[in-house]
Amino acid sequence: MNKIAQIFDSLDYGPAPEAPDQAIAWLDGHGRKFGHFIDGKWTKPGKTFNADNPATGASLAAITDGSAEDVDKAVKAARAAFKGWSALSGYERGKYLYAIARLIQKHSRLFAVLETMDNGKPIRESRDADIPLAARHFYHHAGWATHLERAFPDHVPYGVCGQIIPWNFPLLMLAWKIAPALAAGNTVVLKPAEFTSLTALLFAEICERAGLPKGVVNIVTGEGDTGAAIVNHPGIDKIAFTGSTEVGKIIRAATAGTGKGLSLELGGKSPYVVFEDADLDSAVEGLVEAIWFNQGQVCCAGSRLLVQESIEARFIAKIKARMAKLRVGDPLDKSVDIGALVAPVQVERIKDLMKKGAAEGAEIYEPDGTLPAKGCFLKPALVTNVSPANTLVAEEIFGPVLVAMSFRTPEEAVALANNTRYGLAATIWSENINLALDIAPKIKAGVVWINGTNNFDAAVGFGGYKESGFGREGGREGMASYLKPSWEKALKAAPASAAPAKAANNPLDAGGLDQTAKMYIGGKQARPDSGYNRPVLNGKGDLVGEVGEGNRKDIRNAVEAARGALGWGSTAAHARAQILYFLAENLDYRRDEFAARIKAQTGQDGGAEVAQAVERLFAFAGWADKYDGAVHNPPMRAVAAAMVEPLGVLGVVAPENRPLLGSIALIAPALAMGNTVVLVPSERAPLSITDLYQVLETSDVPNGVVNIVTGDAVSLAKTLAEHDGVDGLWYAGSAEGSTMVEKASVGNLKQTWTSRGLDFDLSDPRFAGDYFLARATQVKNVWIPYGA
Repeated sequence: MNKIAQIFDSLDYGPAPEAPDQAIAWLDGHGRKFGHFIDGKWTKPGKTFNADNPATGASLAAITDGSAEDVDKAVKAARAAFKGWSALSGYERGKYLYAIARLIQKHSRLFAVLETMDNGKPIRESRDADIPLAARHFYHHAGWATHLERAFPDHVPYGVCGQIIPWNFPLLMLAWKIAPALAAGNTVVLKPAEFTSLTALLFAEICERAGLPKGVVNIVTGEGDTGAAIVNHPGIDKIAFTGSTEVGKIIRAATAGTGKGLSLELGGKSPYVVFEDADLDSAVEGLVEAIWFNQGQVCCAGSRLLVQESIEARFIAKIKARMAKLRVGDPLDKSVDIGALVAPVQVERIKDLMKKGAAEGAEIYEPDGTLPAKGCFLKPALVTNVSPANTLVAEEIFGPVLVAMSFRTPEEAVALANNTRYGLAATIWSENINLALDIAPKIKAGVVWINGTNNFDAAVGFGGYKESGFGREGGREGMASYLKPSWEKALKAAPASAAPAKAANNPLDAGGLDQTAKMYIGGKQARPDSGYNRPVLNGKGDLVGEVGEGNRKDIRNAVEAARGALGWGSTAAHARAQILYFLAENLDYRRDEFAARIKAQTGQDGGAEVAQAVERLFAFAGWADKYDGAVHNPPMRAVAAAMVEPLGVLGVVAPENRPLLGSIALIAPALAMGNTVVLVPSERAPLSITDLYQVLETSDVPNGVVNIVTGDAVSLAKTLAEHDGVDGLWYAGSAEGSTMVEKASVGNLKQTWTSRGLDFDLSDPRFAGDYFLARATQVKNVWIPYGA
C-alpha cells in the first residue's frame, strides 16, 4: 500500500512544519541581543535575561532588563513628543495608524512565526487569530483618530500612557493598548512581558518604517521592577494594565491619590453553560476553542463547564472522545492543536494546583498519549467530582484544565456562573434564543457569547466586572478610556472648609420638640447602632438638630438592604424615570420647607439650591430610558449588543457644601441607571437629606433602593470602600480622603470616582449628563450569531 493510501486508511495527521528561517534571520540580524526602543532610537543592551523557546528550551535572544533610569528616559521622550503628536489633526494621526496596520499585514508571517517561537502557541493561532486581529485594531483606530472630535467633543488625551501587557497574546495586547492611545493623541511607554518581548521589539521596527515621530512609542523591556517603575513614575498620566488580579490590586493601590487614569483587564474564571437543548457537537467544538485555545492561557478561557444534569453523562463522554483527538506537540507544526506553555514556572504552578484539587476530591482525566520529551507541555485535562469550593473551581488556573459541574435549572446555572470573584466572560449554549437572552443579562460578566466563544473584534468592547477589572478595550468604550473631559485640567483645589462651629448653647436649652433625625435603611427609619447622636450646628454654633452617629454595623445593614433591592436594576427604565419624576414633583411641593432647612444649616438662602435639585432629578429621569447601548456589526456572522448595565450597589459620600444638591446630583444618575445607593450625606449639614426620606417614602421608591447613613464622612467612606458588597464608590471630599478611598477599594477592585480635593461644582449643567451616567454603568457585550 502506498503512503497516500495508508494516510486515507488510518486518517492520521502528518506533520506540516512552518519554516522558522526568516525569524531566525531576524534574530541573528540583531546579534540575538536587544536594547530598548526609546525616543526613536535603539539603546545599547544593558543587563539582560534570556528569552527562551518554551517548546524546546533553546535560548532565542538576550533581552535588556529595564531600570528606573531607562523608564525615566522613555517617559521624558514621550513627554517631549506629546505636544507635537497631540497637535496633529486626527487625519494625520490616522495615517500613521493605517501605515502601521499595513506593515503588520505585510510582515504577518514573520510576526506569526516569531510569536509562536517566543510564546509557544500553535502557529495556526498566531497566523489566523493574533496577527490579523492586531492589524485590525490599528485599522479600526485609524478611523477613530479621524473622527475623534465629532465622536468625543470637549475631550483631550491624558498625555503619557504607561502600558504593561502580559505574555499570553503579546502582539495583540500591544495593539489593544497602543492603537487607541495613539488615536487619542497620547504618547506611550510600553513594557512587554518578560517571557515574550520579541514581537514588541519587531513592532518597534515597524514604527520606524512607518516614520512615526520619535518618542511617540517607546518600548522598554524588563521584569517586574521595570513595570513598577512605570506605574510609580510621576510623569505617567494613565496606566493601562493587563495581567493578574493580584498585580492589578497592587497597581490600584500604587496609583491611589495620584490622579492617574487607570484601566485594568485582569483574571477570569469564565463559565461555559450548556443547556439540554444545545447542539452538543457544536458545543463540544466551542469548548475546545474556549479552554484549549492557547493552552488555556487566556484570561477569558471557558474553564468552568456548567452542563445541565439531563445531558451531563452524554456531554462528558463527547468531551473525552474529542480530547483524545487533540494533538499536543511542536507549535510550529500547522497540524498541532495544543502547543507549549510559556515557561517551566507556569507548568509547575498548574501541576501544583491540580495536586491540591485532587487532594480535595477532584477526579482528573487526561487522554492517552505521550508528550514531547523537551519543552513546557501538558496534556488537556478534564476535572470532575468537584464542589464550588474546590481550589480548581475557585482559582484561575491559566492552563489547559477544564473543571466540570452540573446544574438542574436555569436559576441554578446563573447562581453557579456568578459564584466567583471574577466577571470577565461567559458562554451560553442553547437552541432556545429566548432562554439564552434571558440568561445573558443575569450573568455578571463583561462579555457573553451565545453559541460561540472567544469572539473578538476591535469594534466591540472587551473587559470585566468585579475582580476582573474595570475599563474596556476596543470599541467606543475602549476609545473613551484614553480621553478625559478637557475642563478637568482646569479644576482648582476646592476652597478650604471652615473650622467646625462650636456649640453656642446647651442642647437642653433649645426648647421645643426633639429634632433628632434617624437614619434610613431598607425603607425604614433606623436608630444608630452606636447609640450616639451628633449635633448639627449652624455657622454661629447654634444647634439646629441632631443626627445619628453611623458606624460599621449601620453601613453593613445599609449594604445588605441595598443588595436586597438590586431588582431595581431590572425594573423597566421607563418605570425608573416615572419614579424619579414623582420624586422631583414631591420635592418641589415642599420647596419652601427644604429651602428653610438649608438656610437654618448654612445661613444661605436655599431656594435656588432646591430648584436646582428638582431640575437635576428631572434631568436624570429623562436620561433613565435614553442612556442605552448599541449594536455592533463585527466582520463575522454575528451582532454584538452593547448593553448598559448598572454597577450594582453604589456608595455615595456627598460633599460638605450644598447639603441638598450635593447628594441629589450624585444619587440621581445612580438611581436612573438602576443602581441601589448607600448615601452618606453632608457631614456638617445632613438634615436636608434626613428630611428627604420623607419624600422617598411618598414617591414609590422601593425599600432599600436609597439608604442614608449619617456620621463622620471619612470613616464611613473607608468602611464603604472596604466592603465587598459595594460595587462602586463615589467620594466628594479632600485629597487625603480620596487617596484613602482609592487605596481601600483594592479588596474587590470596586470602581471609584473621587473629587481628589478639587472644586467640582455639582451645580454646573455639565454634571446633568453622561459624566456621571458613564460612571454609574458598565457595558456588557453580548455576541449573538445569526444565519443558517
